[in-house]
Amino acid sequence: MNVHIITIGTELLIGDTVNTNASWLGRMLTTSGFQCDQILTIDDRPADIRSAIEHGLAKASVTIVTGGLGPTKDDVTKSVLYEKFNAKPVLHQPTLDHIKSVLSQRNIPVSESNIEQAYVPDQCEVLFNKRGTAPGMWFEKEGRYLAVLPGVPAEMKHLTENEILPRLERLFPDHPRYFSRYYKIAGIGESTLGDEVIPEIDQFTNGTNLNVASLPGGGVITLRLSVYARDEKQADEKITPAGDYIENQAEEHIFSMRQDGSLAATVGELLSVNDQTLGVAESCTGGYLSNLITEVPGCSAWYKGGVNCYSNDSKVGLLGVDEATLNHYGAVSKETALELAKGAALKLNADVGVSTTGVAGPSGGTPDKPVGTVWVGYYDAHRHFALKLMLFKDRKVNKQRASVITLDVIRRVLSGISTMPYGLQPEYAEAAR
Repeated sequence: MNVHIITIGTELLIGDTVNTNASWLGRMLTTSGFQCDQILTIDDRPADIRSAIEHGLAKASVTIVTGGLGPTKDDVTKSVLYEKFNAKPVLHQPTLDHIKSVLSQRNIPVSESNIEQAYVPDQCEVLFNKRGTAPGMWFEKEGRYLAVLPGVPAEMKHLTENEILPRLERLFPDHPRYFSRYYKIAGIGESTLGDEVIPEIDQFTNGTNLNVASLPGGGVITLRLSVYARDEKQADEKITPAGDYIENQAEEHIFSMRQDGSLAATVGELLSVNDQTLGVAESCTGGYLSNLITEVPGCSAWYKGGVNCYSNDSKVGLLGVDEATLNHYGAVSKETALELAKGAALKLNADVGVSTTGVAGPSGGTPDKPVGTVWVGYYDAHRHFALKLMLFKDRKVNKQRASVITLDVIRRVLSGISTMPYGLQPEYAEAAR
């Protein structure tokens, strides 16, 4: 069986509202084992709504519609349903009672528009919406099913979880289940990963229903292996050969196999295992790195803190950078990054210190140090080095990428991996050579 999703609303098309309903429904249906093969977003025009519903009923086992059930004049979905199913409006008394109760609690008078929401086509089964005032509706036509839900996300989610999914399980009890495995990868570009590290991954997907998706974002690549199968054993038989290949080929770049895995969490686990702590000195990233770290629950066990040392005065006064270093080499330099990393460890009494200093942009670059030039420093009792990054002209992206790369540097050192992210070469402090 397959599912089509239709989301209705001009505000979705023009970008006033982010279409979170579509992504949530697609994810929820997929993880429940129901294959969503089309998502359509349309305007609040009756002709467009009618056409989309007719297409869904013709092509999909189940069509789910969200939006257009509110009390305002641009909510026209229900009028289309009356026409489509040759239905008459009937009052659903439990919904009207609920509407009156909700509005009474808010000291809002019941209007004609509110009462109108309690009327539904006589051809539908009402999906009672205790989270809002617009009921959901369920239709069957010639063995195809149509669910019509409010567009308010909390209401849509409630009805999907409590009404739609249970119905689909009863109607399609033998549908295959969805299984997936995730690999979170850092320190390598997507094209390099595909072309040089796992170039033969297609051998595991040809002639099978195994899907391998590469999902880059925020300086991290998520590889998702997914399959529809009757049970976990069958799924493992299809996923494991491809998974073993990825693990063998990309081992040094894989930092987590959790869908929600983060580099900061992995770094925290490594520090905890080694009974070590971390201190951070941030110039160009301006606290972004510390933010990623403090997103991890329990990070206080291994994170000593961070210094947002944006000015030269703060670099000198708070972290002990030599004024001569700044005067001779500048704030954006290997030498300054090295001193900042060491200062972060010593001043914060941490086992590991890291630093970021660079030209975030979009202005401030020079021929010698163009926008996107970033130095990352690392210090512990055995190593003291810096890496030079040449990033982008986008300030936000540079802050993000520099922070992610810094975390990956820590991960690789603590894991005993000899290579650095993106093949970067460490430049060591003289005393550490």
